[in-house]
Amino acid sequence: MEKQEIYQKVKDFLVADFEIDEAVVKPEARLREDIGIDSLDFVDIIVIVDRTFGFRIVPEELKSVVTLEDFCNYIDSKVNK
Repeated sequence: MEKQEIYQKVKDFLVADFEIDEAVVKPEARLREDIGIDSLDFVDIIVIVDRTFGFRIVPEELKSVVTLEDFCNYIDSKVNK
C-alpha cells in the first residue's frame, strides 16, 4: 500500500469518524495539540486501524509519534514490512 493511500485513509476516518475539520488534517499537524486527539480517541483509532489496515497497534510503539505524518509512517512500517 502506498504512503499516499495510507494518509488518505487516515484522513478519511479522522474527518468522518471524529468530525475533525479537514483543513486541520495535514501531515505536519500534531495529533494531540492541533487535531485534538485524546486518549479515548486513541482507543477508537486502535480499532479503526485494525479494521482498515489489518494489524493491531501496540500503544508502546506510539511514544515517538507526534504528528499525523509520524502516525502514517508508523502504519506504513507495519503494513509494508
